[in-house]
Amino acid sequence: MARPRKDQPLDLTQAMELTAGAIERLVCPPGKDQVFLRDSKSPGLRVRATASGAKSFVFEAKLDRKTIRRTIGDVKAWPIEEARVEANRLRVTLDKGHDPRELDRELEAVKAAKVAEGVANALTVQEAWDRYTKERKPHWGDRNYADHEKMTQEGGKAHKRHADVKTIAGPMASLMSMRLVDLDAAAIESWAAHEAKTRPARVRLALRLLKAFLRWAGGEADMKGKADPTAASAKKTREIAGKPQAKNDYLQREQLEAWFSKVKQIPNLTISVYLQVLLLTGARREELAALRWADVNFQWKGMNMKDKIEGQRPVPLTPYVSSLLRSLPRRNEWVFSSQTSKSGRLAEPSIAHRKACTAAGLKLTLHGLRRSFASLCEWLDIPGGISAQIQGHAPQGVREQNYIRRPLDLLRVHHEKIEAWMLEQAKITFDPSADAQLKAVA
Repeated sequence: MARPRKDQPLDLTQAMELTAGAIERLVCPPGKDQVFLRDSKSPGLRVRATASGAKSFVFEAKLDRKTIRRTIGDVKAWPIEEARVEANRLRVTLDKGHDPRELDRELEAVKAAKVAEGVANALTVQEAWDRYTKERKPHWGDRNYADHEKMTQEGGKAHKRHADVKTIAGPMASLMSMRLVDLDAAAIESWAAHEAKTRPARVRLALRLLKAFLRWAGGEADMKGKADPTAASAKKTREIAGKPQAKNDYLQREQLEAWFSKVKQIPNLTISVYLQVLLLTGARREELAALRWADVNFQWKGMNMKDKIEGQRPVPLTPYVSSLLRSLPRRNEWVFSSQTSKSGRLAEPSIAHRKACTAAGLKLTLHGLRRSFASLCEWLDIPGGISAQIQGHAPQGVREQNYIRRPLDLLRVHHEKIEAWMLEQAKITFDPSADAQLKAVA
């Protein structure tokens, strides 16, 4: 029998034994998207040719009176006999009542799950931490976000203010390269034991941040089962970190003179004024440092401070504080500006304060000034809710929370008494009627 020519058309209405020559002769005629050549040796096996010229082995069968097709593979990649074996396998699967397409989808789902499992297992603490801080940043204050950054910062980099000094790695930096799945109670306990030898207070803060982070990670779909929400809460780890010692530093009435005397001698006027205002307002260090000129109203004697409880807190602008602020140069938007810090505002007044306190024979932290304001107010006949509101404490009790509303004028009456009494104890002579103009410098 003569061998058919390559250009001889095939009879696609009849099944035939698939050969390389027959497949080569199969073409999709003009006007059609695709055609099929059936195999006589393996029922269900087809060769599909498309208008683009592509050819592939296809399995075709009936399921629930509907035609189903499943692509086996390209004719160039699959030998004919292997395509027949695969078609027969699919036929057996179908005869057992299983849809090959569904089995394929299930297999792909299993493969995808394994890939996802591998990705989740490979996820590092750093990668999860970056997601966490990015997602939560809008809900945090600046100080809280800065704490998260400092806890994980790498060491050995040039110090921002001292070029010859290298930064120290944050206490959590060593955890960042670990796989999240490996961050268990034992790993955290070992880490805490090492870090607590030199900086236990920072370890306690780190543990609080870790607890919140792990709770968040445990609720993420791709991290469930990979992050243990209780890993940072083990009793032994808490014991290693130790309990924080309550700080009781504050200025006593008879120490005000010495403190004011030395603080007023600080060469940096901005720091000197900042420390005095910090004591006279009882404010938090960061909310005062973030004060802008736009937040100060000299005409109506008020200030708006960024408050971590209420968002914004109006505070009276008392006469002496007003005179101190008027003495400051107006270099930029910040009241307590700095020509050296990257942000343009005062960054670290603690060093100068410690030196002044040492010269005065005192041991006092910046937060101790806030504590001093509350304690010194006890010498005066001032309602407790007044001083608490000035300082930005959350209202205590049902009456304070729901019924008491104090306007700024009422706060000012008591605040001016507090300021005048402190200045009297410090032996500072001040004329409230004196007025000065705000200085502006280039």
